[in-house]
This record gives sequence, C-alpha cells and structure tokens, in this order.
Amino acid sequence: MKPRHLHHTEDCRAISAILQRVGDKWTVLVVATLGNGPMRFNELRHAVGGISQKMLTTTLRSLERDGFVTRTVFPTIPPRVDYELTDLGRELLVPVTALSDWARANTGRINSARAQFDSSAAIS
Repeated sequence: MKPRHLHHTEDCRAISAILQRVGDKWTVLVVATLGNGPMRFNELRHAVGGISQKMLTTTLRSLERDGFVTRTVFPTIPPRVDYELTDLGRELLVPVTALSDWARANTGRINSARAQFDSSAAIS
C-alpha cells in the first residue's frame, strides 16, 4: 500500500522554517500592527505592548530578511526609520488576521475544554 501523502524532507524543512517564523507570537503581533500602515520603531513598540526593544529589533530584522517588512531610513536629525509591510507581508496579513479572529472568537470554548480536561485529569 502506498502512503497517501509523500513528504519530501527538504519541503518539510522549508515549510517548517517558514511556519516557525510566521507563527511566532511577536511576528503575528508585529505583522498585525503594521497592517494599519507604516510605523516608527517606538510607535510600533508601544502599539505591540509588552515587547522588549531587543525582541522587537530581532523580530523586525527577521521579518525584513524574509521579505515581509521594509525598513526605510530618512536622512533627518535624528534619523527617522519607518517599518512597513511589503506585498508579501500584506499577503501574510490575510491568514494572520483570520487566525487572530478565530482565536478571539473561540477563546471561551478553548478555555472551557481545557477546564473540562484538567478537571477530569485530576480525578484520574
């Protein structure tokens, strides 16, 4: 009997690496926030909330490297730097928004399922 799905190791690794990047908590929040338009670093940091300067810098660099975000430096004093989603980043915004909406809509159901599981696990 042949397997129903043929998995190619290289494909799986590539998909895993991409999903790891786009599924990261801070990536989701930064992409969703930049979906409102270009922002400066500190505006973005305030809007995301709870993210350290180092983590935001790391996340933005990774997103820029992967082609989801552009970084534009304006020659002013002090220098102004804006971050903005690329076309690829705006495409990513679609599933990120859908997943965020789904999570918000189902938080109560998930919490109920967890409570039910935890209470039955405590009895066992």
